[in-house]
Amino acid sequence: MIIDCHGHYTTAPQELTTFRDAQIAALKDPVQTPSRESLKISDDQIRDSLEKAQLKLQRERGSDVTIFSPRASTMAHHVGTEATSLEWTQICNDLIERVVGLYPKNFVGVCQLPQSPGATLAGSVKELERCAKMGFIGANLNPDPSGGHWTAAPLTDKYWYPMYEKLCELDMPAMVHVSSSCNHNFHATGAHYINADTTAFMQLIQGDLFRDFPNLRLIIPHGGGAVPYHWGRYRGLAQDMKRPPLGEHVMKNVFFDTCVYHQPGIDLLLKVIDVKNILFGSEMVGAVRGIDPTTGQFYDDTKRYIDNSSLSDADKHSIFEGNAYRVYPRLKARLAA
Repeated sequence: MIIDCHGHYTTAPQELTTFRDAQIAALKDPVQTPSRESLKISDDQIRDSLEKAQLKLQRERGSDVTIFSPRASTMAHHVGTEATSLEWTQICNDLIERVVGLYPKNFVGVCQLPQSPGATLAGSVKELERCAKMGFIGANLNPDPSGGHWTAAPLTDKYWYPMYEKLCELDMPAMVHVSSSCNHNFHATGAHYINADTTAFMQLIQGDLFRDFPNLRLIIPHGGGAVPYHWGRYRGLAQDMKRPPLGEHVMKNVFFDTCVYHQPGIDLLLKVIDVKNILFGSEMVGAVRGIDPTTGQFYDDTKRYIDNSSLSDADKHSIFEGNAYRVYPRLKARLAA
């Protein structure tokens, strides 16, 4: 089985965007606030949005299951208030539940959290519990709800501990994933995403998070940002800081996906990072949707890169399937349901 750990509902029906636009507009004119009941999306619309996109690509590229969450760039935790974020988050998570209900063999849910700059994580913990009851197997955790201004505490700060406690209690991992950028210095998918992946890893080196949460599992997407390319830098920094070796200090709990969109990049990732720390991911129908003119293939067809690598069949199996079951313990039962 080929399990894609990184998929977002980027092709949701237009009605969802229309509702969000109205919700944002109502921040200036509350009288115009749309009701949840006004959002009408039929099962046929959901099917149509997936059959022509994610499902089509699953079949063409040979993957079986996508761990699926709301569109990351539209989480936009910096917009509005905590109440705004909560309503939007619940609507998006409920839509993912419907997707999974329609295609239980193709998609498994991961939830968005109703984070908001300056707010506590109590609402996010409650939403995680709600989604766990709906069968979701993980969450996307935004380390920068401010949208590129980095006003939140580092991931090792006790501010985040209520979320980590709940994740461990529920035996669910979190993917550390930012949303859109409202800082014009940082392009969202080209800079802000990769900045955040790299920043998260460095924060984990500086702190002792996994001493307090030895069972916590975090996925850093997009191939770990700049980390694999600068592995010697981070090993050296950890050494200079008198931190334990990265294999002991961080990598028992941290995993990278394969959302790296060229063969040399994947080959470097596979050479530098232990196979046990790598999960197959594509983020297809995501940040990079075009065809690479040097290969004639889609950039985000990442299965091809793993297939073409020099890994053994056993190692490929670990990346495509085995590691996902370790990192997402609820996955196997969910697929068997």
